[in-house]
Amino acid sequence: MDYLTPDLSFKRCPDCGETKALQEFTLSKKNRDGRGTYCRQCFAMRDRLYRERRAAAAGRTLRQRRVVPSGMKYCARCQTTHPLDNFGRNRSARDGLTTYCRPCHNAAGKEALQRAGGSRDYHLRRRYGITGADFDAMVEAQGGTCAVCDGKPEHVDHDHETGKVRGVLCFNCNQALGNVRDDPAVLQGLIRYLRRQGMRSVVRVDEYSPPEHVIFEVAYRHLSA
Repeated sequence: MDYLTPDLSFKRCPDCGETKALQEFTLSKKNRDGRGTYCRQCFAMRDRLYRERRAAAAGRTLRQRRVVPSGMKYCARCQTTHPLDNFGRNRSARDGLTTYCRPCHNAAGKEALQRAGGSRDYHLRRRYGITGADFDAMVEAQGGTCAVCDGKPEHVDHDHETGKVRGVLCFNCNQALGNVRDDPAVLQGLIRYLRRQGMRSVVRVDEYSPPEHVIFEVAYRHLSA
């Protein structure tokens, strides 16, 4: 390369006066070279001073930056610096780690569950949008049993497309609805199949609405040989 030709892979920062590689400058669409005017360190200092002036004008002070050794991370909850192994994984975080160390993370999780009314209420609210009291009220309205049979009501049944809660079922009935994908035509086909195979329905279903409005009460028994 001719010594008169400028090296476009380097750039001079007007603040610190140093000539650095382009990678040391922030990205910017305003400049022809696609890089910012100031190197990353100087840009960070300028940004810090700007935010300090704005905070002072609003009567606030910025938190001082904390210098953490390599391979360590600061936990804001216990205000202690720990090795990286003491933190859990969090893909959404920039460093891939949880904000709190493992003991503090677990403690914060337990406190959140308590505020939500316990793990049962937390699960019901998060997945179905109901409370434990709502669950108990549905079971009571069903007579204390599964909405389909006399089994133990322990699984919330909901429409997978709309998310609407339909009732509380036992394990077997909930599994059965899932296996037929909430399709009334498949249920009717199963009824016809079992009748052809020498079985009879204990409860006859004369008419039905879409599954979000009615639970099919169908049970089967083997005919005596």
